[in-house]
Amino acid sequence: MNPADKLTGKIRELKAKRNAVILVHNYQLPEVQDIADLSGDSLELSRKAAQTNADVIVFCGVLFMAETASILSPGKKILLPDINAGCPLANTITPEDIRALKKQHPGAPVVSYVNTSAAVKAETDIACTSANAEKVISSLKQDEVIFVPDKYLASYVQSKSDKKIISWNGYCPTHLKILPQDIGALRAKYPGAKVMAHPECSGEVLKLSDAVLSTSGMLRYAAQTDAKVFIVATEAGMLHRLKKDNPGKTFVAASGLAVCPNMKLITLEKILWALEEMKTEIKVPADIRARALASVNKMIEIMA
Repeated sequence: MNPADKLTGKIRELKAKRNAVILVHNYQLPEVQDIADLSGDSLELSRKAAQTNADVIVFCGVLFMAETASILSPGKKILLPDINAGCPLANTITPEDIRALKKQHPGAPVVSYVNTSAAVKAETDIACTSANAEKVISSLKQDEVIFVPDKYLASYVQSKSDKKIISWNGYCPTHLKILPQDIGALRAKYPGAKVMAHPECSGEVLKLSDAVLSTSGMLRYAAQTDAKVFIVATEAGMLHRLKKDNPGKTFVAASGLAVCPNMKLITLEKILWALEEMKTEIKVPADIRARALASVNKMIEIMA
């Protein structure tokens, strides 16, 4: 038995002992994705986990994702296998920044992308995902809306909306490594290929794409589209899931540089240690949780 199989076996034993469920984001390492009980994007995972009877949630992702799981599952123990797995995009904005924005733009509701801390969500009116941002913003009655923290997602939604969107100067450094010339070179190499891009990419990349999609949207598009070759403009970990779900199709990373170092901090060894030591636990304080939950629930009501 090879070392990876031994680790996987130990993880499964401890998972059963702890009554735990392992959630894995689409950007994680392939071997981590392969041991998932549930895989997908961050909010989708947290919502599914809240419906399970598990006592423990091991979240293989980054900190804000584990916080979202804590918001939706306050009675469960949420473990993040590496406490250093943060999100540079989420770290661009603080609760104090939100309060300052509200003063500068009185009356404008604040929409927070899920890629924010629980403390930031607690200061905002409604949350959104990359998949539903347009619908969330169109649901608001005000003509002026504050959107945080991703300026590229804000710009994309602005192109689809008549509302004035006041954006924050945040961005995902991993998605910004994907350049327009990368798309052009790959289109020349793979004529007829479809380009799927995440809206955290630059506007220039989005203009060159056939479809702008969340990670869950990419999975659906790849399965439902007749094309045999897809150029994937998002974090490179997404290719593992796409290839696994669509064995007859070819998926090419738009850029080999689009690798999130924080996402890759989670390993099989760290998952095992998390279950052995029951740490690091992520628990959102009750006062922050209540306000952040209200923001998330408003979004869920719109999507129902």
